[in-house]
Amino acid sequence: MTRRSMTQRAALVTAAALVAVGTVAAGVSLAGSDAPAKTQPGKKQVATLFDRWNTALQTGDPDKVADLYAKDAVLLPTVSDKVRTDRAEIVDYFEHFLLNKPVGKKIQTIVKVLDGNSAIDTGVYEFTLTDPDTGKKRVVKARYSYEYEKVGGTWKIQNHHSSAMPES
Repeated sequence: MTRRSMTQRAALVTAAALVAVGTVAAGVSLAGSDAPAKTQPGKKQVATLFDRWNTALQTGDPDKVADLYAKDAVLLPTVSDKVRTDRAEIVDYFEHFLLNKPVGKKIQTIVKVLDGNSAIDTGVYEFTLTDPDTGKKRVVKARYSYEYEKVGGTWKIQNHHSSAMPES
């Protein structure tokens, strides 16, 4: 075999190898596109999870509110110094908080979707609270963060922090 024919043969083998690799890569890419895409929640969907929580507050039932939290959730509540780390403690907090008939309203919302099963909603909200003895209403402005995770197909609150605004 001459030097020239060896060079031509090497070029053909290289070209064939590149075509084969390209075909395999295209096939893998096409096969991957047939796989179900992981759907991520939209920012609006995550933001409306607050409405579900706020509606649960309106029932006055601490168990209904606690049902929205994951089994191992952490609650850093607005009007308690105690960190709540299990269902009983979360229910206990809401037994007391719900006496004030809280009605929440978001003022500012920043949502970060982390993946198809987790998201964070942070911002500022305010609560209108009604004194159970006098009926007098007051508004408390607070910053918040909710970390949501999808558990068994249902969005649950994994971490919830709320604290009154220092300037208020």
